[in-house]
Amino acid sequence: MLGKTYLTKQASLLLEFARNTSDADLSAKLISKAADLKSQADPLPDKDQSPRAPDVTQDVSPDGESGAA
Repeated sequence: MLGKTYLTKQASLLLEFARNTSDADLSAKLISKAADLKSQADPLPDKDQSPRAPDVTQDVSPDGESGAA
């Protein structure tokens, strides 16, 4: 399954291409595909919820906040 970050980035790139093209038909198709990708990304969690590799440590600050991204 593709992650939210990946899908959002791809949608953003398609919108950029759509703005830069002079072909109206291509622009419309790119915008439509970007909307499809956004609709796929919206229900996904904001952060990667997959398990971390055993060699990856999670930094925790004194206030209990996680430093890992």
